[in-house]
Amino acid sequence: MKRNWQEVKTKFSQCLCPPGNGVFTVNTAQERKAALHQTLFGQTDNIQALWLDSLDTLPQSTHKAVMLGISSDCGGGILRGANWGPLFLRSTLMEQQPNSVSFDLGDIRVIPHLLHDKYLNDATIENCQKALYQSTDAAYPVSPLSITEDICDDFYDQFPEKGIFGIGGDHSISYPLTKAYLKAKRERGIRTAIIHFDAHTDLLVERLGIDLCFGSWCTHILEYLPAPQYLIQFGIRSSGKPKAHWESTFGIKQHWANEIRERGAAAIVAQVITQLKADKVDELYVSFDIDALDASFASATGTPEYDGMTPDEALLILAELAKEFPITGADMMEIAPFTDSSLQGKVSSDNTLREGAKISAFLIDAMNK
Repeated sequence: MKRNWQEVKTKFSQCLCPPGNGVFTVNTAQERKAALHQTLFGQTDNIQALWLDSLDTLPQSTHKAVMLGISSDCGGGILRGANWGPLFLRSTLMEQQPNSVSFDLGDIRVIPHLLHDKYLNDATIENCQKALYQSTDAAYPVSPLSITEDICDDFYDQFPEKGIFGIGGDHSISYPLTKAYLKAKRERGIRTAIIHFDAHTDLLVERLGIDLCFGSWCTHILEYLPAPQYLIQFGIRSSGKPKAHWESTFGIKQHWANEIRERGAAAIVAQVITQLKADKVDELYVSFDIDALDASFASATGTPEYDGMTPDEALLILAELAKEFPITGADMMEIAPFTDSSLQGKVSSDNTLREGAKISAFLIDAMNK
């Protein structure tokens, strides 16, 4: 049964926190958080109250793109630090892409040691409910993936014509974001496809016994798609198995980075558009792992890879897709601003944020249309 808006707002007020506050700290990055709050709210005091007041305006908001930060990197496993992505990417968007505007829902409240509630025993869940909500009566979930799915289910129930633009965080977060999106679209009879940019397939069944993580999330959303070929991947290049293995095993479609270089992005996307039209796709969700880009453009990430896509190739593909299909959901994942394995330091982190902001701005604008 559909909840009324006040019930949903109450849940949002408990399970979310103001934008940029998703990483729980006492002193770390306080100046950056304050700068973001000053830009968003015009002041740095009473942010909790101002943010709660802003939630009241969501039903009247004309923006179709609604931003949600998920500051969790517990589902990663190489270099950590993507939990700072939501704070830093928001700031970069405001500084460098000021014309791309969305409604900011805030951040998921994250206990950084947790991933999904199904991995926890009852006693741990009860303790974490007390820590997050000061009560066990509401019985809200406590882990980032579980909270995200719960929030997104209610969001799409309330606002079927709006879409979530998720900022991560590691790529495990795309599991609840896409699952909620696909369920909601399927209930309305809308045929959707997932467009996935990544250096890696993310098609493991499990990684070291964990089935929901950055390397396996794609496998577990296939059941919510109309058919497996509605998952289309761009930029793959770091894989222990060849393309034929992934396509034959899972039935998905892949366009590896070397193919895009050799054949050209325009030819590849034309082929994809033909496929999508043949499959009668109505809408698209774009999940963008920043490591789809070559490490010379985006090295501030947990698993940077060379021989990847250029930002221009990615934007050309997105622009051509957006001409033919509505993009109604999207995410930007794996930007880790404090982590740079290239040893180029701050300069490269700035480059990664700049390219991530360009692509994010395109996706937000496409969603608002």
